[in-house]
Amino acid sequence: MLTLWGALISPALVLIARWMQMKGFLKSELQAECLSLRNTIYNICGTRQHPGNGRSISGVEGFPAHPGTPVEEQEVEGEAECPVREQAREDTRAGPRSHWPRKAKWLTSGFPAFPEGLARERSSPDKVAVLQQQVLMLTEEIKSQKELVKLLHKALEAAQQEKRASSMYLTAAEDRDRLELVRHKVRQIVELSSRVEALETDKQELEQSVALRDRRVEELQEHVQLLMDKNQAKQQVILKLTEQIAQDLSEPVQEADAVAADTLYKQQEEIEHLKDDLDAYRTQNQFLNSEIHQVTKLWRSVAEKEKVLLMKCARLQARSCQVESKYLMMLRRLQEASPDLARGEAELVKSLIQEALQWDAKEEAVEALQLNPVREYDDYGFMTIPKYEAEDWKLLAKIQALEIKSNNLLSHTAVEKPLGERWAGMAELSPSAELKGLIRCGIPVEHRQRVWKWIVTRRLSHHHTANHYESLLRQCERTEHPASRQIELDLPRTLTNNRHFTSPTSQLVPKLRRVLLAFSWQNPAIGYCQGLNRLAAIALLVLEEEESAFWCLVHIVENLMPADYYSNTLIASQVDQRVFKDFLSEKLPRLTAHFEQHRIDVSLITFNWFLVAFVDSLVSDILLRVWDAFLYEGTKVIFRYALAIFKYNEEEILQIHDSLEVYQYLRFFTHMIGDGRKLMSIAFNDMNPFPMKVLQNRRATHREELEAELSELERIKAQYVKEQAEQVAWHLDGAVSEEEEEM
Repeated sequence: MLTLWGALISPALVLIARWMQMKGFLKSELQAECLSLRNTIYNICGTRQHPGNGRSISGVEGFPAHPGTPVEEQEVEGEAECPVREQAREDTRAGPRSHWPRKAKWLTSGFPAFPEGLARERSSPDKVAVLQQQVLMLTEEIKSQKELVKLLHKALEAAQQEKRASSMYLTAAEDRDRLELVRHKVRQIVELSSRVEALETDKQELEQSVALRDRRVEELQEHVQLLMDKNQAKQQVILKLTEQIAQDLSEPVQEADAVAADTLYKQQEEIEHLKDDLDAYRTQNQFLNSEIHQVTKLWRSVAEKEKVLLMKCARLQARSCQVESKYLMMLRRLQEASPDLARGEAELVKSLIQEALQWDAKEEAVEALQLNPVREYDDYGFMTIPKYEAEDWKLLAKIQALEIKSNNLLSHTAVEKPLGERWAGMAELSPSAELKGLIRCGIPVEHRQRVWKWIVTRRLSHHHTANHYESLLRQCERTEHPASRQIELDLPRTLTNNRHFTSPTSQLVPKLRRVLLAFSWQNPAIGYCQGLNRLAAIALLVLEEEESAFWCLVHIVENLMPADYYSNTLIASQVDQRVFKDFLSEKLPRLTAHFEQHRIDVSLITFNWFLVAFVDSLVSDILLRVWDAFLYEGTKVIFRYALAIFKYNEEEILQIHDSLEVYQYLRFFTHMIGDGRKLMSIAFNDMNPFPMKVLQNRRATHREELEAELSELERIKAQYVKEQAEQVAWHLDGAVSEEEEEM
């Protein structure tokens, strides 16, 4: 056992002895290097101080003592640093003035290569440059010394660790601990050997990469040299060419001067000729400008005269239409009075009427100027001159067409054109007093669809959901609504004076059917009521899209009209007739007294006006203007226009003193209204004030009265039915008793 321990310990002791020798050698070498470094630092710190702080430029004296350095070495270092620190303190006390002479002395004494008369021979910029070079050199030297000190510190730390390990080996009490330490050292040696081999491999790889880079650098240098040679050759060629050009330019100077003189003379002559031409053109241009100015004046005056003549022609044509309509009206009155006329006179009146009806305006259009001709159909497909079978009605249609033509001719340039320009300037729509006034005057055809869509969307934005209309159509396909039969019956009766609904094969008829069926499912409480087909048809004509027309119908029934307006009882419609009679008695008392005198019930005429908003009662142009304001303001507009219609024809109605004739006149007198501007002025100016609050209060009052009357009628009806039942029962009992007596 002892032999084994001896065999293990003897190599370890040899290694320890070698390690101790190596440590002593490294320690002596480290001390020598430290001494030399301190001497260098002492020499540097004596002269290289930062002004004002006394610290070394390189910061060498700021190195801390290594944690593994023994106490003796730290004392030696402290002794070596003392002169440096004392010198730094003295420099700090002395300040900048004492620092610079010492620095200059060190520069002249520490570097003998510099001549003594440097300050006398060189200027201040040269001195600064030399000092900067010296600063850079010293900085590089200090950096290298710092790196050396760091390496020495690392070596010293490794030696101290080895020393501690050896002391631990010597102080170990048992052989097992020493053997473990030896094994640990052997493992460290093996690891260090492997690390040395790895470093050798890295060194070889780095040498190979360095060799490759050197070769690359040599190639680049050769390439740069080649480029420099080429550049030099090109510069030589440029110099030769420059010399040759200079020589060529210097030789023919005299010849060029002679040629230039001749050329200059010719150019001067050409310039003189061009100046003469320019003066001539200027004179001609002035003459032409004066003529153009005169022609422009003439054209403007002619245009103004043409405009005046067109306006005069329009007025004359309107006057002609008025005279012709009055002539036809006179013939109509003579026709009415024909029973009182002689036979020859009656035949003459009849022939004149036939001649007037056979007159064709299209033949006159070829020769006469037609500023605003009356077309057969308007923009929405309504007939401008309705076709009647009775000659009396034909004459009235002719009179109406002439009045419409006259009013259009007079209002086109004065009213319609400025309104169109104002509408064109309104890009975005927003509620305002200006918009309200424009809508009351009537929306132009090109803007009506956009404005109607905006009105409907703004009022129905809270429940205008996507795909709602399509879902209603799918429900119509799945289930047949009870009102579908009545809808099919009313489709052929819709707008018989419009070409889009006169034929069952028209494109708008299926759209109208789908809109009415979808509304019947949208509002099951109403389903369908006669009159809704006309409202939906007008919406389709203007908006063109099915869904837009559907929402317009919803807006009219659910937002504008009161509740129960289209219910089975039509109670709200009856209430509005009573309210209208109140307003008629206030606004037109003479006409109301005339109706009462002849026992005329105006509700028989006006009920349909309110139910369908004047559809089939007014001509299309005036009807659509009424609808413009009706969609924006509500049912108050219907009251205004109903009163305005009676005001428009008040004098004619007052002249009729037979109740039957009054009823006949009220049947068609709305179709005789041709001046829409006059009717609009009466509705919104002459009928003021017309507060909505008064309308609502009167609706509430008359609704209570009507509901009370209906309740009383129901009670009377129930009582009557009860009495009838009792009478039937009594008669049955009497008949039975008589049979019993007979038996």
